Amino acid sequence: MSKKILANDGIDAQGKALLEKAGFTVITEKVAQENLAQAINEQKYIGLTVRSATKVRKDVIDACPGLKLIGRGGVGMDNIDVDYARSKGIEVVNTPAASSHSVAELVFAHLFNSVRFLYDSNRQMPANGDKQFESLKKKYAKGIELKGKTIGVIGFGRIGQAVAKIALGCGMKVVAFDPFIQEALLYLDIQGVTEKVSVKIHTVPMEKLLAESDFITLHVPGGKVITSKEFELMKTGVCIVNAARGGVIDELDLVAALNSGKVAHAGLDVFENEPTPRKELLSHPKISLTPHIGAATEEAQERIGIELSDLIIQKLS
Repeated sequence: MSKKILANDGIDAQGKALLEKAGFTVITEKVAQENLAQAINEQKYIGLTVRSATKVRKDVIDACPGLKLIGRGGVGMDNIDVDYARSKGIEVVNTPAASSHSVAELVFAHLFNSVRFLYDSNRQMPANGDKQFESLKKKYAKGIELKGKTIGVIGFGRIGQAVAKIALGCGMKVVAFDPFIQEALLYLDIQGVTEKVSVKIHTVPMEKLLAESDFITLHVPGGKVITSKEFELMKTGVCIVNAARGGVIDELDLVAALNSGKVAHAGLDVFENEPTPRKELLSHPKISLTPHIGAATEEAQERIGIELSDLIIQKLS
């Protein structure tokens, strides 16, 4: 049997090396979406790994009877028709734990960016810093601290809990909502402390989280979670971050909430119309923006590559 794997969105060098040591041939040359099925069949790939760029829908699955495994390097699998693939006997695996801390750190990059106006300052200083220094200094002089504030975490799985750990380290109060989790025991990673430090978080109803939170971050697999209805329940001046999935916040309702002052700042790493986000978001003066890079750290990609390779070896050897 062929042991060829197409890592169409790339794979970390260590993961590739593990697969090759196990006897697999790993090809990392990118195949365009419209040519994907043809390439899988012609080259007799039995495994396909993707991140978020490549889509593996019913048409690809039906066209590739020799495909044995689809691997997603990361958490969400909304770019794969998972149930359909499994109904056809194809293994579908992902790496939900590998990128949690990287995503959590990006959430806080957006939070710090917002409360000290860095997203706007970094635009204005290169253009006007030499001419308008004093006026810009005054413009950005009303920052706030995260310490002592309440952060609401919607979705309290691995990433949500990683966010909570960082928040606790910053001196924040954490409230969390998750329909499937009633409580979680978090072990804090404190360098130089040998004894384990733990904090138990009990989840609360969504309405309570929305009403009490100064900051809100979403870590859910999909769905329309935040709309104008939810914005109405929030504190005036709230800051909201989405590093989960495009569309979990209604983008037009978000723009309206920013324009009205209900929301003071937003941080967005994901968008409904990727890779062409709405202009209203890209040009908005109150939004901190990144291009879907939550898991894009060297450490996370190494962990993803190793975990994905281990799963492929386990399933296909």
